[in-house]
Amino acid sequence: METKTVIAATACHAQLLGSLKPKRFAVFSIKRDPKKRALAQKMIWEWKRDQGVCGKGTYVDCASLIQSLCKKRRAHLVEELFLELKSEGFLPDNSTLSSMMLCYADSGLLPQAQAIWEEMLYSSFVPSVRVVSELIDIYARSGLFDEVIKMLDQLSSSRTFDFLPQVYSLAISCFGKGGQLELMEHTLKKMVSRGFLVDSATGNAFVMYYSRHGSLAEMEAAYDRLKRSRLLIEKEGIRAMSFAYIKERKFYRLGEFLRGVGLGRNNVGNLLWNLLLLSYAANFKMKTLQREFLKMLEAGFRPDLTTFNVRALAFSKMSLLWDLHLSLEHMRHDKIAPDLVTYGCVVDAYLDRRLVRNLEFAFRKMQLDNSPVLSTDPFVFDVFGKGDFHSSSEAFMEFKRQRKWTYRELIGIYLRKQHRSKHIFWNY
Repeated sequence: METKTVIAATACHAQLLGSLKPKRFAVFSIKRDPKKRALAQKMIWEWKRDQGVCGKGTYVDCASLIQSLCKKRRAHLVEELFLELKSEGFLPDNSTLSSMMLCYADSGLLPQAQAIWEEMLYSSFVPSVRVVSELIDIYARSGLFDEVIKMLDQLSSSRTFDFLPQVYSLAISCFGKGGQLELMEHTLKKMVSRGFLVDSATGNAFVMYYSRHGSLAEMEAAYDRLKRSRLLIEKEGIRAMSFAYIKERKFYRLGEFLRGVGLGRNNVGNLLWNLLLLSYAANFKMKTLQREFLKMLEAGFRPDLTTFNVRALAFSKMSLLWDLHLSLEHMRHDKIAPDLVTYGCVVDAYLDRRLVRNLEFAFRKMQLDNSPVLSTDPFVFDVFGKGDFHSSSEAFMEFKRQRKWTYRELIGIYLRKQHRSKHIFWNY
């Protein structure tokens, strides 16, 4: 077996890249396996044949070949491939080196990845935003947040990168996803101190990550900063903050937040109104729920399926059958098709009152032979959970996926199950 020294940090890469600054040599000694070398030679021969590559001393793009090896978890062949290309006089171009670096990093070969990264910084090759983003994601998945900070510092000290604001935004998202709020805060301050503007996407991401990983007070402070920056909170930010309030059962503060955002905003659909109705339905404030629903209509918003199901769940749990019936009539008038949640509200409400005989009346204008669908916004379940019929039906459909279910079949199976398990004597 042939032993060969690979100078990863500078000798081979500096020669290829034309590095302008001398750097220390970082030497990795590897034993070259003849079988791997033969495989690398075969791959290069096939690549040259397919790409029509000829001549030596030219920059070549074999990024797709390296990416293919990485997907197959064969990063050990990348070094062999690199050495064979070099021996044949070919010079890897920017995209090839970028692919090598990402392959090494994704395979846990960090010294090799860092060696290529540092050489690219000191050469005429500039890594693209996409490459930097992927490298940051790889470091984040491995919990190597210090490496992300090091990357930022290196890019900040160079004047050749005009996409530095985008890299700062990527780093903020990286730290936020990992729950590293202090690092996220520090990075934002550095970004602002360098004179870069915080755009809407970065500002909203900041609020979202405090919603997920911070306290309510920290989240509200982040939102106040967003407002002072004259940036609007977007749909995902609204959902993240609302979920934080719902998780803590702070429905009054949720309502105040939604009113502060502005219920008249129409670029987020019915999200604000649906969440407001949910905040009242959660505490079964039925009169306020009805009053706000009428205000929604007066404001020109058209109720959707989630709007109706928020009300239906409240009516069902309070056994307000007549209000539930009127809500179903309103849905039919507005041509809103019910889903599994809607049917579940009816079934659960009538079973709680032991009025199974009246289910036929409740369903007389509903399409029982339709296939079940679930279209209600998931945040409803964060408050109410899933009803008995809903949960049972999902379990049946999950157990027998091949079968095409209908609402009629699911209701029949559920009623028989309830009869057997609880020995209910129906009021026939």
